[in-house]
Amino acid sequence: MLVFAHSRHHPWSSISRTIHLLGTCKTSHDLNKLHARLITTGLIKNPDLTTRIVLAFASASASSRRPFLADFARCVFHEHHVYSSGEVEDPFLWNAVIKSHSHGVDPRKALFLLCLMLESSVPVDKFSLSLALKACSRLGFVKEGTQVHGFLIKTGTWSDLFLQNCLIGLYIKCGCLGFARQVFDRMPQRDSVSYNSMIDGYVKCGLVESAGELFDLMPREKRNLITWNSMIGGYAQRADGVNVAAKLFDEMPEKDLISWNSMIGGYVKHGRIEDAKGLFDVMPRRDVVTWAIMIDGYGKLGLVHEAKTMFDQMPHRDVVAYNSMMSGYVQNRYHMEALEVFNHMEKESHLTPDETSLVIVLSAIAQLGRLSKAIDMHLYIVEKQFPLSGKLGVALIDMYSKCGSIQHAMGVFEGIESKSIDHWNAMIGGLAVHGLGESAFDMLLQIERRSIKPDHITFVGVLNACSHSGLVKEGLLCFELMRRKHKIEPRLQHYGCMVDILARSGSIELARNLIEGMPIEPNDVIWRTFLTACSHHKEFETGELVAKHLILQGGYNPSSYVLLSNMYASNGMWKDVRRVRTMMKEKNIEKIPGCSWIELDGRVHEFLCR
Repeated sequence: MLVFAHSRHHPWSSISRTIHLLGTCKTSHDLNKLHARLITTGLIKNPDLTTRIVLAFASASASSRRPFLADFARCVFHEHHVYSSGEVEDPFLWNAVIKSHSHGVDPRKALFLLCLMLESSVPVDKFSLSLALKACSRLGFVKEGTQVHGFLIKTGTWSDLFLQNCLIGLYIKCGCLGFARQVFDRMPQRDSVSYNSMIDGYVKCGLVESAGELFDLMPREKRNLITWNSMIGGYAQRADGVNVAAKLFDEMPEKDLISWNSMIGGYVKHGRIEDAKGLFDVMPRRDVVTWAIMIDGYGKLGLVHEAKTMFDQMPHRDVVAYNSMMSGYVQNRYHMEALEVFNHMEKESHLTPDETSLVIVLSAIAQLGRLSKAIDMHLYIVEKQFPLSGKLGVALIDMYSKCGSIQHAMGVFEGIESKSIDHWNAMIGGLAVHGLGESAFDMLLQIERRSIKPDHITFVGVLNACSHSGLVKEGLLCFELMRRKHKIEPRLQHYGCMVDILARSGSIELARNLIEGMPIEPNDVIWRTFLTACSHHKEFETGELVAKHLILQGGYNPSSYVLLSNMYASNGMWKDVRRVRTMMKEKNIEKIPGCSWIELDGRVHEFLCR
């Protein structure tokens, strides 16, 4: 290729040959050499050649591994077809460049080009406008989309069915279902795309009834697989809609994998694993998604053996299947088994773990508390160059915190350049677990100084840290900051932390007033927190009333019985202790044993405290 570029003779016998040589460029350096040769030979001024360059590379290379070709084509377009000899009257070339932007990495430039096109008096056609609407849709630009809508009406192109469907798609993507329905209702003619777009929009917004009404109004001949699959997917996600989905599934004139997987996924989501297995067994064809849905369903129901059996039976596994199996193990506390599945995927299969795989593994290690394994996984993540700006960084901070090394957690946190509020929350949560309340509160102040917007999880973490560290004033200030400055309505977790802060400090009456003044019904966790504090501070009468209330409300939660029994024992009321213990035996209530892990010489040992 470079021989041609440096030859003294005419290197290209035709425009086609030139285009071919440009297409073989593997680096921007190669392209620059050919571009220079085109300039020195004067061939770049050939309008036929520049037209072919734009058409060949503007759109085709926008999403390829050689984006420099698309940039070159756009440069040629602007230099030789916009700003040079005059205006281009044919919109065909303009549309090619607009498409490269509307479908590429910077859709804003598509809107800029449309404006330039209008300013240059180049006639726009329906493809120009549809590409502009596509750009607005991708960017979520409702205002700009409505401007294009107004232009359609003004120029009389509004009646085009293709553009009307583009408008419906824009408004639905931007969450403006009302506008989309107005366009739909005013259409003199509708095709399958029109109906399917509206039905899918309703389904994705959770308005399945509206989707169903439109489905019933839709002419039967316009219904296709997309229509049926949208409806089945929508109904299958609702507990009260699974049977409706099953009825539609049976009525479908034809089914594809999406139909089967949607129905099986609906059964799995609502715990109807036998119904899911029944469909699975009669499927004409399965893909890895089908298997993964079933494995995930068994895992969520605690049927780990069945999930593993199905996993072993899979003819081909992908990363999603491995992730489903690992997730099922972690959910059911089979943490070592989850690590074994990961090792198998990483070492014995051809697959490369993705971010989800690593997040699941880090969760398993966090539950095991294995610091040595945590460090190994961290090194693996660094070696494979996974970015820590998303969930992976959050999971890494959380893992180190739960493995007992707040220093490693802080090191990861400080090394992340673009921190989201999730990273701050993970770090605050880690400090809370380690009883470092002052450091957690200081992090809240850092968030305030940096104008980062905290969320309700941030305040749960800080309040929890204040509770563990006995920081009453800081806890009260945090609670007020949340409510008054950030306008975050307290949830049960926030009230629970505040009750714990007040009750632990001995402010039993204040804690009780807070509980009674809550705008939401306190749950048994809040009452048991209060009861524990009553027991600790010898507030016997109040504690006894709360314990009896909990026993009447909860019935079979062992902790309430144990707390009441311990309170009686601390006051030497052994007759009442025996009475509570007898009640537990009669109701077959057993205390759930405490559990601890310790890592020694690379092995994890588990201890139970009954």
